[in-house]
Amino acid sequence: MTENIIVAEDLVKRFGKVQALDGLDMTARSGHVTALLGPNGAGKTTFVRALATLLRADGGSLWVAGIDVARHPEQVRQVIGLAGQRAAVESTLSGRENVRMVARLFGQSSRQAAASTLRVLSQLGLEDVADRRVKTYSGGLRRRLDLAASLVGAPRLLLLLDEPTAGLDPSSRIQLWEAIRQLVANGTDVLLTTQYLEEADQLAGQVTIIDHGRVIANGTPTELKALAGSDVIEVRPHRARPTGIGRRAGRGRVGRAAHRHRYQPRNGAGRDRPVSHYGSRPESRRDPGRARRPQPTPTDAR
Repeated sequence: MTENIIVAEDLVKRFGKVQALDGLDMTARSGHVTALLGPNGAGKTTFVRALATLLRADGGSLWVAGIDVARHPEQVRQVIGLAGQRAAVESTLSGRENVRMVARLFGQSSRQAAASTLRVLSQLGLEDVADRRVKTYSGGLRRRLDLAASLVGAPRLLLLLDEPTAGLDPSSRIQLWEAIRQLVANGTDVLLTTQYLEEADQLAGQVTIIDHGRVIANGTPTELKALAGSDVIEVRPHRARPTGIGRRAGRGRVGRAAHRHRYQPRNGAGRDRPVSHYGSRPESRRDPGRARRPQPTPTDAR
C-alpha cells in the first residue's frame, strides 16, 4: 500500500437507478500527477468525492495513503487537500489572511499558521501579492492562492477537480502547470480530473480513463497515444465557394444576376464561358448586326 497513493477495488456507488461507479478498479502510484479523464457522467466527480470522504461507497474498498476510507475517514481528511474548479477564496481579505484562516481551521496554532502560510505562499510565488486584497487578483493569481490554501495542511494527496486551468490565459495556465509540477517535486501527489488532453499530456505521469463507472484505459500518456495510432488524415476542400455569392448577395440585383448565370464548357473543350438561363448566349456576345434591327415603317413599305 505504501507505493500507491490511491487503491480502489470493485468500487460501487448508485444514485437511485443511476450506476455512478460500477466495480471501478484503480491504482495511482506515488511520485507524480495522475490524470483522471472521461466524458461527462463517467463517474469522475463521484470517485473524487468518495476519496474526499464526502460520500460513502455502496460497495468495494478504497484506500488513500494506506488508510481505509470507509473505516477511518477522519484520518484520510488529515492527508488530503481539495481544490475545486473555482477558487474558493474570500475577496475582501488579503491572500495572506485567506491562507492563514484555512491553517487555523486545520487546528494549527497562531505561530504554526503563520509559518505554514509563509511556506505555501513562497512555494507558489505569491509573496509579492500576499498582502493585497484578493479582489485585485487576476484569475491566475486566484487559482494559485486556492492551491496555497489547499496545501497549508501539508497534504500527502491533492485533489484537483474539473479543469483547474479553465478560463485562464495561456501565460497563467503555464504558470499554474509549473506550480503543480513543483508540488510533486516537493512530495505532494496530485490527482487531476480534466477533459483537456493537452493538460493531461503536459502534467500527468499516469492517465486513467473511465466511462460508465469503470476504468477503460490506463497507462502513461505515451502508451495511450501509441494505442490510438499515429496515422493522420487531412481533408481539405478542392475549391472554396466564391465570396460575395451567398445569402446576402442573393438578395440584391448583383446576387440575383450572379445566380442566373452558370459556367459551361464550349462544346466540351476549351475555355469556359458564361451561359444565360434566358438564352443560348449572353447578350454581350450576340451578333451586333442582328441586335435591335430596325423594323419597316408604313412609309418605307410604299
